[in-house]
Amino acid sequence: MALDFTQPVFVISVAAELADMHPQTLRQYDRLGLVNPSRASGRARRYSQMDVEKLRQIQGLSQQGVSLEGIKRIIQLENQVSALQSRITELSEELEREREKSRVFAADPSGDVVRLTHGGHRTPRKVSQSLMLYRPAKPRSKK
Repeated sequence: MALDFTQPVFVISVAAELADMHPQTLRQYDRLGLVNPSRASGRARRYSQMDVEKLRQIQGLSQQGVSLEGIKRIIQLENQVSALQSRITELSEELEREREKSRVFAADPSGDVVRLTHGGHRTPRKVSQSLMLYRPAKPRSKK
């Protein structure tokens, strides 16, 4: 059985001990929005392993002299970078799918027509002397 690092399983006292902090510090970080534990019935906080790792990161930054406001900004920027990296991955995959659908042909000087694919596969010998035609893929009909 694989562990889910996002599963909120630790009560505040256990999470504080794992992060080597006082429980009151965890409450303060929750109020400031540095960490957002889940809430169980009765509003009791429940921390995941990922929350504990974030607490350790906060502690490390604090020990290096970064203010709590600075730590909050660092966390916001890290979240933004992560979201942007995910979006880049999505767009790259979408672009690759579109490239695979497109059809680009070229005629070399001898008149042979070849289909060009992304990455330059099957390119004519002298591209500068070739006639290139672009025909977008036909849109798929919606059923």
